[in-house]
Amino acid sequence: MQTVVAGQGYVGLPLAVRAAEVRHRVVGYDVDPHRVQQLAAGQSYVRDVDSTRLRAVLDSGAYSATADAAALAGFDIAVITVPTPLRDGVPDLTYIESCARALGEHLRPGATVVLESTSYPGTTEELLLPILEETSGLKGGADFLAGFSPERIGNKRWSFDGTPKLVSGIDAKSLDVIKNFYDGIFQTTVPVSGPKVAELAKLLENTFRFVNISMINEMAMLADALGVNIWEAIDAAATKPFGFTKFTPGPGVGGHCLPVDPMFLSWKAQQELGIPFRFAELAADVNRHMPDYVVRRLVEALSKRGIPVSGSHILLLGLTYKYDATDLRNSPSARVAELLIGLGAEVRGAEPNIPDGDDTELNVPRVDASPEEVAAADAVVLLMDHPRFDLAMIEKHAPYVLDCRNRLSGANVETL
Repeated sequence: MQTVVAGQGYVGLPLAVRAAEVRHRVVGYDVDPHRVQQLAAGQSYVRDVDSTRLRAVLDSGAYSATADAAALAGFDIAVITVPTPLRDGVPDLTYIESCARALGEHLRPGATVVLESTSYPGTTEELLLPILEETSGLKGGADFLAGFSPERIGNKRWSFDGTPKLVSGIDAKSLDVIKNFYDGIFQTTVPVSGPKVAELAKLLENTFRFVNISMINEMAMLADALGVNIWEAIDAAATKPFGFTKFTPGPGVGGHCLPVDPMFLSWKAQQELGIPFRFAELAADVNRHMPDYVVRRLVEALSKRGIPVSGSHILLLGLTYKYDATDLRNSPSARVAELLIGLGAEVRGAEPNIPDGDDTELNVPRVDASPEEVAAADAVVLLMDHPRFDLAMIEKHAPYVLDCRNRLSGANVETL
């Protein structure tokens, strides 16, 4: 099949490469010419796709990358994997809209368009479908097929193709074609009755994690005030073999999904129904204030040691939004650094997973987590416990550590 994957980021590139590996002729379309240039040179910027795999599908001719919309012509199936950010709490679907128009200009009878980008229930049928119909002059269901299949990226235990894939269509024929397409890529596909169910399922998955992480973060603050070790309490609760899922505290929730996706549902509920989604809104409030809590704890610890935060040397370890990730988007480390700098601290950051210069979201000097840097800091904050950090060395050389991940021990260590 002639397949277009529109958007070659952390979702689109793994899909495009995997589709090429199972014999689809894949055009990876992206509006960023720098990305396209990297891909054409066989250089992957997505951790889930090794550059060796990328070069293999390039060399075989099964995959090509382009920023030229003319290359979309003749597709049998197109998958939209573009970003859907929030702008001041409002979903920004302009990337979907512009991509739909570009695809609509090349849409032909019998072709299929699938949306994978996360959005509120109704996006596929109420936004994507009308744009495709208006641009192409064709009718969805009668002339072309469409559906929604949410992305599921980011778990080390489950492989990309081993993660069950939800699929939906605007009608029975659309569902059948979309399921057959993904059956050739994923080990398991799970059909649902329609796009709205699949759209809501994606939001439910991420809201579940978002609410529970925010709840345990708030409980960590309460436990500290009560003088109770929250980490021990979590481990104790986790011995129950049913009715409990283990979540752990941290400096905040970041990334491209958890802080964003629940707000799509909250916005939709408020706009259409006038009903607030209180759990998501409360969780968002707790999450926003976790960096403030980290800084407050740090300021209190420095004060006990007779060190004013203004002029102090602070070393932040692990700047990405989650363990062993290569992604800084919405990372709480940026807010922690911003608050400390605002208080007059001299802040440095160590992030072994991000090349120096690729961290424009963080306005802190980058250093290695060397014994000298650790020992020179008035305080070390372990924000993310990446495997490349030498935890024993940090315990030995740091004068004081605020451990946000419960990985260190010793008289010089406090846990969040």
